[in-house]
Amino acid sequence: MAEDVSSAVKSSASDAEDNKLMAVLAYLGILVLIPLLAAKESRFAQYHTNQGLVLLIFGVIGFTGLFIISSVATFILGNIPVLGALVGLLLGGLLYFAAWVFFMIIMIMGIMNAAKGQEKPLPLIGKYNILKLEKSEQSV
Repeated sequence: MAEDVSSAVKSSASDAEDNKLMAVLAYLGILVLIPLLAAKESRFAQYHTNQGLVLLIFGVIGFTGLFIISSVATFILGNIPVLGALVGLLLGGLLYFAAWVFFMIIMIMGIMNAAKGQEKPLPLIGKYNILKLEKSEQSV
């Protein structure tokens, strides 16, 4: 009976080692659903699933907002020959590219943390929690 209880609660090191793939999948967009549904028992995978889910939500909201702003600005200023072209280039190209690079850097940082077995919060968005995470007895 005691063996069943001890095997149910994994140590952080073995949990991280066993669930690195699930933690990496959490940062790959919609693939966040795989560890969300398949690795519910792993605190390590759920930590990275939370981080990946927050990143996905911020990305969707950010790119949707950028799309709306650029569409409205282009619609309003689109008939002005030089200004319309500059607004279209700036909002339609450069800001999207900058946002994409930002999200790719954050995603790569999360993947690297997961592959190393670390539970480090992502910059700017790491403080937000969507999933309820249980406290770990040991830190990684």
